[in-house]
Amino acid sequence: MDPKVESKTDTPDTTSASEGRFAGRGRWLALAAVVIVIGVLVYLWMTAGRVSTDDAQVDGHITQVAARVAGPVTKVNVKENQHVEAGAVLVELDPRDYQVAVDRARAELADAQANAAGAATGIPLTQVTTETGVSTATGGLEEAQAAVGVADKQVEAARAQLVAAQARQREKEATAVKTTRDVERLKGLVAKEEIAQQQYDAAVSAGEAARASADAARSDVSAAESAVAVAEQRARQARGAATQAQAALRASQTGPDQLRVTKARADVATARVQQMTAALAQAELNLQRTKIIAPSAGVISRKAVEVGQVIQPGQPLFASVSLGDVWVTANFKETQLKRVQPGQRAKVEVDGVDRVFDAHVDSISAATGAKFSLLPPENATGNYVKVVQRIPVKIVLEAGQDPDHRLRPGMSVTPTIYTKPSR
Repeated sequence: MDPKVESKTDTPDTTSASEGRFAGRGRWLALAAVVIVIGVLVYLWMTAGRVSTDDAQVDGHITQVAARVAGPVTKVNVKENQHVEAGAVLVELDPRDYQVAVDRARAELADAQANAAGAATGIPLTQVTTETGVSTATGGLEEAQAAVGVADKQVEAARAQLVAAQARQREKEATAVKTTRDVERLKGLVAKEEIAQQQYDAAVSAGEAARASADAARSDVSAAESAVAVAEQRARQARGAATQAQAALRASQTGPDQLRVTKARADVATARVQQMTAALAQAELNLQRTKIIAPSAGVISRKAVEVGQVIQPGQPLFASVSLGDVWVTANFKETQLKRVQPGQRAKVEVDGVDRVFDAHVDSISAATGAKFSLLPPENATGNYVKVVQRIPVKIVLEAGQDPDHRLRPGMSVTPTIYTKPSR
């Protein structure tokens, strides 16, 4: 048989086989496409109503424990990664310097209290002394002024008596002169026996009596002058006493000012007591701070203190990590938060723990993470490129989810928030 003829005879079979192979491939491709579509639909169905991110980590309270006072360390009561309760004494400093400060503050307070008590006692004494002094000085001045009036009247009376005595003296002297002349005139007449001896004797007696009356009048004048001098002396003394009484009154009137000064001193002493009380409280507080205590229950980390080390105020000594209160901070894209609300159910998958924790959305941050950065972006300058921002979301575990405290701040997690309520 001719080979060409045989070749022509086999051609229809080869074509059918080729068509069958292409048809089979098309079916497989169609089946693969259907599977892909179904897979995409299943994925979309499974992920519908939920958002997730791997930009998340566990957060917690990390408290830096620092010294409040300076001093050498005498005792360290904790070790690295040791759990402590709130109020536990972590470090003890040498308290002797601070005890001395407390004793000195107590002594100064006692001294200030004694001064304040003395100043307070002086207030009523000064007040009584002031009131008594004013009253006494006023009465003394009135009495002195009355004495001055009496003395002036006595001077006037003495002067009037002096004037009267001088008038009587002049009258008596005139009578004595007249009687003396009468005796001289009658003396010649009696010698001539022109008058009776009896008449002459009577004239002599009248002259002697007149002279005696004149002498008595002169004595009365001298006595009146002495009385005037005495009255004037008493008047001067009374005026001097009045002047002294007036000066005493002016001095006593400064008593209210002295009382104010005394009260001001008492106020200063009281303020000093308050100042010393505050100083004692500060000294006692510093003494208490020589024992550094745990602010809250937690695990001690980053221990940086040893016995014998001299520490300064504000120097960090430990980091206290509270494992009983942890949460998740998830940085979701802003496009993922369209339906996220506080209170929604969530699941948290922790990379370092082989389990999924039940949780719920607690709150959403008030600003994006970029706004809280050290150098936040300023879109008003330069070329602007829109970047999808991330907003921190606080997710809190349900109660009793981590009884063994296996979660640690900083651990990576993958949270999933269910934005649709479960049926």
